[in-house]
Amino acid sequence: MERLDILVTYDVNTISEEGKARLARVAKVCKNYGQRVQMSVFECRVTRAQLEELEAKLLKVIEPDKDSLRIYTLPGGREKCLRTHGQDRYQDFDDPLVL
Repeated sequence: MERLDILVTYDVNTISEEGKARLARVAKVCKNYGQRVQMSVFECRVTRAQLEELEAKLLKVIEPDKDSLRIYTLPGGREKCLRTHGQDRYQDFDDPLVL
């Protein structure tokens, strides 16, 4: 089963209490598919079906006239597309777990 590395970024208008609640819901959905690497940025490794599911769930939460959602597919995977500087707390969940 092919897995895709994707980057999910969002900007939710939090002027109202409803916006703050939407922001929390967007983050919660994203946490179920990947890991937060910056405040409104998640890296995820998903199947195509999971990508469609994730996008559909996020589109039910955001308000397009107030919020922004971007989903990038990283061709060749994260390792080939990423340059990082400073702190990088990314944890590769495909690596062996050492206790």
